[in-house]
Amino acid sequence: MTTALNKTLYTARATAHGGRSGHAVSSDGNLDVNLQPPKEMGGPQDAHGGGTNPEQLFAAGYAACFQSALAVVGRRAGVDTSASLVQADVSIGTIPGGGYGLAVALKVTIPGVDRDTVRSLTDAAHQVCPYSNATRGNIDVTLEVD
Repeated sequence: MTTALNKTLYTARATAHGGRSGHAVSSDGNLDVNLQPPKEMGGPQDAHGGGTNPEQLFAAGYAACFQSALAVVGRRAGVDTSASLVQADVSIGTIPGGGYGLAVALKVTIPGVDRDTVRSLTDAAHQVCPYSNATRGNIDVTLEVD
């Protein structure tokens, strides 16, 4: 099922060239990164400072977006989530038919909040987060609470 926007709030634009061994830049210039494959996918063995990759960018975006969704549901529930941490692990691998796919594992930590509340807020944030809504039914996304 496709999720249609009621109202567009913002549109980001980025342009990439050179694929996984190239460069990407956002239209406002705030994102301007070299790209290189990870060593596990044939990139240089010493990747320090050489560039990022699409999976790292996706992980950073998903983690930040999910933490914002967590703040929204936390406010609604009267729970302070300002010290929360969201770790996103984005994996790439092969899928049937010869293509490639992604899987995501999100780990949520909210210091000072009991595990059941963290689980409840995490589940609620997963319904609010645009990245979760975009990936739902398309890739495996697992939720872990600490």
